[in-house]
Amino acid sequence: MTAACPACPPMPDTTGAAPEGGVQISLPTIHCAACMAGVERALSRVDGVISARVNLGLKRVRIETVPGLGAEPCLAAIRAAGYDALELDTDALGGEGDATGRSLLIAIGVAGFAMMNVMLLSVSVWSGATDATRDMFHWISAMIALPAVAYAGRPFFSSAWAALRAGRLNMEVPISLALILACGMSLYETLESGRHAYFDAALSLTFFLLIGRYLDHRTRIAARSAARELAALEPSRAERVTRGGTETVPVAQVQVGDLLHVPAGMRVPLDGVLIRGETTLDRGLVTGESQPMAAGPGDTLVAGEVNLSGAIKMRVTAVGDDTTLRRMAALVEVAETARNKYSGLADRAAAIYAPAVHLLALLAFLGWVWASGDLRLSLNIAIAVLIITCPCALGLAVPAVSTAASGRLFRRGVLLKNATALERLAEVDCVVFDKTGTLTDGRAIPQQGPDAAGMGVLKALALASHHPVARGLLAGLPDIVAADLTEVQEHRGDGVSATWQGRPVALGRGGWLGGTANPTLKIGDRLYPLQTGEQMRPGVAQAVAGLHAMGIDTLLLTGDTAHAADKIALAAGIAQAQADMRPEDKVRVLDGLRAQGRRALMVGDGLNDTPALASAFVSMAPASAMDAARVVSDMVLLNPDVSVLPEAVDLARRARKRIVQNFATAGLYNLVAVPLALAGFATPLMAALAMSTSSITVLLNALRMRT
Repeated sequence: MTAACPACPPMPDTTGAAPEGGVQISLPTIHCAACMAGVERALSRVDGVISARVNLGLKRVRIETVPGLGAEPCLAAIRAAGYDALELDTDALGGEGDATGRSLLIAIGVAGFAMMNVMLLSVSVWSGATDATRDMFHWISAMIALPAVAYAGRPFFSSAWAALRAGRLNMEVPISLALILACGMSLYETLESGRHAYFDAALSLTFFLLIGRYLDHRTRIAARSAARELAALEPSRAERVTRGGTETVPVAQVQVGDLLHVPAGMRVPLDGVLIRGETTLDRGLVTGESQPMAAGPGDTLVAGEVNLSGAIKMRVTAVGDDTTLRRMAALVEVAETARNKYSGLADRAAAIYAPAVHLLALLAFLGWVWASGDLRLSLNIAIAVLIITCPCALGLAVPAVSTAASGRLFRRGVLLKNATALERLAEVDCVVFDKTGTLTDGRAIPQQGPDAAGMGVLKALALASHHPVARGLLAGLPDIVAADLTEVQEHRGDGVSATWQGRPVALGRGGWLGGTANPTLKIGDRLYPLQTGEQMRPGVAQAVAGLHAMGIDTLLLTGDTAHAADKIALAAGIAQAQADMRPEDKVRVLDGLRAQGRRALMVGDGLNDTPALASAFVSMAPASAMDAARVVSDMVLLNPDVSVLPEAVDLARRARKRIVQNFATAGLYNLVAVPLALAGFATPLMAALAMSTSSITVLLNALRMRT
């Protein structure tokens, strides 16, 4: 996305106003022209508003204001008119700008303007201008075309030169050679008072190539733009709690550990923990959840969430690039530049294709020189072959589709963070679920509780563990003081052990501790079984039903008891469930599926799931998962509602179909166009139009993924 005034440098902003006295506000609920008119009418009645223009596609309004007017009056007016409104950080949206996009647009404008003027001169030549008149038109065309090609063709020339300096060929090499030969041949014809010059062909080729390059660029930044939009939801100001009350400060000045006051109706400025007050949160713009979520002391808050009901106080736990929104943006950047095996195939094909193109053009030149003896005709045919076989469509076949698909998946709450995740997701025929923390929320309450001292031991052991069940136990425990433990050690897949007052204590699987219930607390020789009070995550049954409808099998693997596993599997509709699974057992099951030729998607969130996530054909972790689980996963599920899984697989399959279509389009184009060029039926101008048309066709087919 670009700033409102790309040529103007961004100005420091602590008032919420955008540079040049403007405000940008997100309008998530508008959907028609009447909404646009309603918002603009409401803003027109605000003192200090000069103009307001709603962009329905982006669901955003750009407001021009008098200097010093902040966003608050505009937000109030829009909300009073019945529309949701959220202020956007203009610096986050457009501070960096899109320098590459602007450069390509300028180059397109230069090439297009020059092409139209040279076309007008060419019409005169085609209409019968001869001798001095024709030479004059050719010279005027040369004076327009040569500087224009030199400037507008820089993206291709620079890439080709870099490849040649590295001792390799890329697809910009034949493109650059075609442009140089077309201009050189035309200049030679002009110097010799020849009948034909192909300045129009060189400009047309440059113009259409740049259009394809710009479309590819815009498609590639789709996911990054989504992340930038998300990051822009971070408020620019925060109310920091001080000894004397509160003070409004820029978010950049807030430190980890600071206390913030968040009034009702405002967005959470940074990641943190709610320490005072109760409220409901709208997480729709962050995670896609449709229903507000209740929150109380101890709950985690994420920057960008909207505090709907009551004023709260929070303690900041992450600032700057460490916040959840910024980390999402960073992951999207990785996904946007990733290359899957199809890209590797396309690059390898282009690497073979580029020298083949040069060889074919050379053979065409030599063959026509031998057959006709006409050097000019032979060179023109060689140039046409070189232009018409440029492997642009081949090179665009994969990245255009994968970036469009990754952007759409991001908007549906699935973040791709691995190079080949999309490709492998399309080939999945089996989904393996973890239970606790993945299909359920993992809350747990003591069934046979120990005394007060024992409850302190339970809390201390739960604090020392990274397992979702331990986190669930903490949520269910009363406000008690944790015991002082020594020799604390976590046993992956089993639990955590320690020493308390000289006695061994442990919390973990019943089978590990000699009991039957999961989880179990052990103090000395005595066991205290703990019953897990689990609640299904939203959308589990819908996700499983959707996967089954697509012919994808499902399997539940859990370290819990058989009774708990069967109960959740029955509620979810999962036909197969295996209980008492250690981390290595899950890996063994996945290896067995691979040996059978199955390609499994593993969905898990705990430390004990990390080996399985790493060994699965493709893996996914919820946003609430352990850091280690998210790191090794190929995808992150941002939305607690897992019903998006079938849609994600379907989108990946359709992306694969688009890639195959693009390869077929590129292959069919060359099958038809190359013989025509070799036979001398295609002029350089016709070749430029044909090659650009094939590239644009591939890009338009890829853009269908976004709708």
